[in-house]
Amino acid sequence: MKISMALNLASGFKDGARMIVDLEAAGLDQVWVAEAYSFDAISQVGYLAAITKRIEIGTGIVNVYTRTAALMAMTAAGCDDVSEGRFILGLGASGPQVIEGFHGVKYEQPMQRIKEYIEACRLVWKREEKFEYHGKTFDVPLPAGEGTGLGKPLKIINHPVRPEIPIWWASLKNRSVEATAEIADGWLPMMFVPERYQNVWGAPLKAGLAKREPSRGPLEISAGGLLAIGEDLVGDARDRVLDRGRAQAALYVGGMGARGKNFYNDICRDYGWEQEAMDIQDLYLDGRKDEAAARVPSEWLQLSNLVGPESYLRERVAAFKEAGVTSLRVNPTGGDPVRLVEQFRDIVDNA
Repeated sequence: MKISMALNLASGFKDGARMIVDLEAAGLDQVWVAEAYSFDAISQVGYLAAITKRIEIGTGIVNVYTRTAALMAMTAAGCDDVSEGRFILGLGASGPQVIEGFHGVKYEQPMQRIKEYIEACRLVWKREEKFEYHGKTFDVPLPAGEGTGLGKPLKIINHPVRPEIPIWWASLKNRSVEATAEIADGWLPMMFVPERYQNVWGAPLKAGLAKREPSRGPLEISAGGLLAIGEDLVGDARDRVLDRGRAQAALYVGGMGARGKNFYNDICRDYGWEQEAMDIQDLYLDGRKDEAAARVPSEWLQLSNLVGPESYLRERVAAFKEAGVTSLRVNPTGGDPVRLVEQFRDIVDNA
């Protein structure tokens, strides 16, 4: 199994990037660069590509509204070139607050748009024919009657390093997860609990995998959470570390969207914590955020994170592996990140 983590920008980008160099030497396999409405992810990918040698560098994620499909393909090909074949294109839909509120672009047909972007990128990279695509969310070239009428199909000038760059999809809901399992190279779920993920995503994953082309290979999955290792991390000591994840869980389950329109709240319910999901949302939307965080199920925190003695973490690694996870995504906490990744690398390799 691979070990991955998100680029930590708490002390600034360059300090975070230098830490990735040390983490690469310690055994980290993948780093994910977020974008949201911060600095763009691509410039950071290029910087990381220049200072690292082995690690895979992925966008986690870039959205499919603010770059055209052709630009997305060009950008990914450029990142793959400067990294010498180490780039992963992580795609997602973001949300209407960012897409419409920050970028001024209509948030329409997110699942269909991602599917079409995946198909379009692969056409561009292969260079078998001039790029032409007529889907439900965009047309290339523009159809007759739109624009100047001078547009014509073109091929990307450069030959990409790889004719197929890995595409990972950050999907949450049933139809999107099914499409991910069918056509994407990897999946970036949130709030993944190995013992309960089937309750949430089992059916769509099965349906999508049944339609998957064998040539695409197995679906990669990245999941995990807080990482802390210590023989003393049992009982209350372990819970104190896990409590650091409560505020974020409460934000997503309680504050992302309105009542009845919160995918993360639905995930909590599908896991079997229906009353907790209801309470967290009610408390959070009433402004009682600390109380909402206190209602996050302790079992959820224990099973979705990686906190405890080495023997316990070996059990958790085995559980994630049994659930199909191929890359354990970690957030080192409570110690030297480099040392923690070195320790975890040994645990993963010997689990």
